Amino acid sequence: MRRNLAARIGVWSAHHRKTAILGWLLFVVLAAGIGGASGMVEMTDAENGAGDSARAEQILSDAGLGHRAGELVMVSAAGPDGWRTAARELTAALRDTGEVTGLADPVASKDRKDALITFEMKGDPDTAPDRVQPVLDAVAGVQKSQPDVTVSQFGDASAGKWLGDLLADDFKKAEFTAVPLALGILLVAFGAVVAALLPVGLALTACMAAFGLLSLASHQLHLFQTTYSVMFLMGFAVGVDYCLFYLRRERDERAAGRDAETALRIAAATSGRAVLVSGLTVMVAMAGMFLSGLMLFKGFALATITVVCIAMLGSVTVLPALLSWLGDRIDAGRVPLLNRRGKRGKGESGRIAGRVLRPVLNHPKFFAAASVAVLLVLAAPAVGMKTESLGLDKQFGSDSTLSVAYRHISETFPGGPAPAQVVVEADDITAPAVRKALAGFDHVTVHRAQNIAEFEVPLPGGEKDLTALRDDRLPAAFDSSGAHAYVTGEVAGSVDFNDQLKRGIAPVFLFITAVTFLLMLFCFRSYVIAVTSIILNLLSVAAAYGVMTAVFQHGWGAGLIGSEGVGAVESWMPLFVLVVLFGLSMDYHVFVVSRIREAHGRGIGNRAAIDEGIRRTAGAVTGAAVIMVAVFSVFATLSMQDMQQMGVGLAVAVLLDATLVRMVLLPSVMALLGERNWRTPRGLGRLPGLDHGEPAEAPAAPAPAPAGSGLR
Repeated sequence: MRRNLAARIGVWSAHHRKTAILGWLLFVVLAAGIGGASGMVEMTDAENGAGDSARAEQILSDAGLGHRAGELVMVSAAGPDGWRTAARELTAALRDTGEVTGLADPVASKDRKDALITFEMKGDPDTAPDRVQPVLDAVAGVQKSQPDVTVSQFGDASAGKWLGDLLADDFKKAEFTAVPLALGILLVAFGAVVAALLPVGLALTACMAAFGLLSLASHQLHLFQTTYSVMFLMGFAVGVDYCLFYLRRERDERAAGRDAETALRIAAATSGRAVLVSGLTVMVAMAGMFLSGLMLFKGFALATITVVCIAMLGSVTVLPALLSWLGDRIDAGRVPLLNRRGKRGKGESGRIAGRVLRPVLNHPKFFAAASVAVLLVLAAPAVGMKTESLGLDKQFGSDSTLSVAYRHISETFPGGPAPAQVVVEADDITAPAVRKALAGFDHVTVHRAQNIAEFEVPLPGGEKDLTALRDDRLPAAFDSSGAHAYVTGEVAGSVDFNDQLKRGIAPVFLFITAVTFLLMLFCFRSYVIAVTSIILNLLSVAAAYGVMTAVFQHGWGAGLIGSEGVGAVESWMPLFVLVVLFGLSMDYHVFVVSRIREAHGRGIGNRAAIDEGIRRTAGAVTGAAVIMVAVFSVFATLSMQDMQQMGVGLAVAVLLDATLVRMVLLPSVMALLGERNWRTPRGLGRLPGLDHGEPAEAPAAPAPAPAGSGLR
């Protein structure tokens, strides 16, 4: 029987295990070391934006007029003018730090119970968070010495430092929680320490290598600060799953009485092939994010493609080599109670799956309709989904120090923390018509050498005031002057980002659906399987959207995970979840349908093939799903709202995908379709075949296995 690519790779690795294992370790060390030495380059505000706001940021950057890191400090007292002593002390303390410039006199509120002090950090705004600690200490010192007043601080540097420290703590929390959690699940699944350590070790080394390569790539494609977290989330979950599928098939074949050589070859030819197909599908789906028109998604695409590719290659190369080297030692470190449970696991999973499948296959119409109804009910809240670029005040919860300060300042001085910044560009900024237009605005800064002017406009009404500024006030002032005015700032950036996402989601969606269809068509030679794959994926994505909207926009059940409703879903989340779930769903879909196709290819009837394929994959799919849900759930407990949304959305979708979709909807739909599942388009029949079956007999090895190997 002709071996497929995965089988040839697996056999080669088993017979050249030293080369495969040492080559993998050398690759990981070099990639991590070189990448770590190069460091990561983060994207600028202009690169992370879109539309007019990005244009404004780019004009300032090209002219060497990048923003300084601005800070706002509000001093609040119980009575009018009760803040004056504290404000004088604070102004002196801030000046003494030597880190601030543009320190303005306090501005009193309407009731004179509060005063706002504004200033900027000296030097490069990108490094301001690293230098802001003396300023924070000065503010804290005044608060301590003046207990009768309340001091609130918010700004680019202080928020940047707070965010950086929080992200570092969150990443450590995710890493040190997800890894032991996955290890514990694998220990229960396999009942042996070595078998549990193998997938975790390969996934972690794949992530290490991907981190290094991504750092190198960031010098060409600048990255968003959370990209590493997204990479670890995807890489660790996918890496463990790929190894689990492969290892579980090898152990199942050994348990069925196969010798080590045959078991490893069958695992390579079947699960290894499924890993290659699903990995390729994930990477192609992720490539759709390059069509979004936003650098944020290009970075996400690069990160996920890199880590999935490395995890996939590790699973089909170094894993067979390790299995060959370990042989029966894969069961070393047996845990008595867990080991007995692990031995029963396959049979128990099959029996449970059989009990679920029996009524599903006997009444497919009812269960297909019921499962679709459940998914549509879960998806219903997504109809009213609202998206926005969540500001720092919404990212960290209403009770966080940062959010409280932001809220107090914005309520007392509307538009203060998030004003619109207008950038005016002209051939001659000093021309009479331009000067006349600028005279209608306050606090205008003119840069004559660069022919640029800039000023701020408060936006107490948020998007409504921004629309009026862009559509009415600025055109009326500058259209006849020959100058061009662009608006940036937090509100403008969020609006422009959302507008670009709305334009970009259509080509991304068309790309991933078309590519998924073609890959499934070529893989299974069935347009019915290809179409049902896309429909099932869309139902899972819609359900995830509905849950995210219900929890994070409306706040239903948000307190159960320590979060809260913020009235919107993070703007980049729908597109990201769509692409990721289209890719991840292929893990289970390819694995399960490949096993069904195996059985059908041996001449078994359609319903019997569905029953056998799902029962035999139930244990691996359940274990993989539990690990993915566990890893994603860890991210749902982190501090940032967008990480919580991503964790909940992906965890819910994977849970539904591995249970309701794969155990109920998929078999019921395939049972209803019958032999139509396997219809091959006429033109595709001439293409080379992709074998789904397993060899009836173990083919002779191309070369004798090394002495003492698992292949003997």
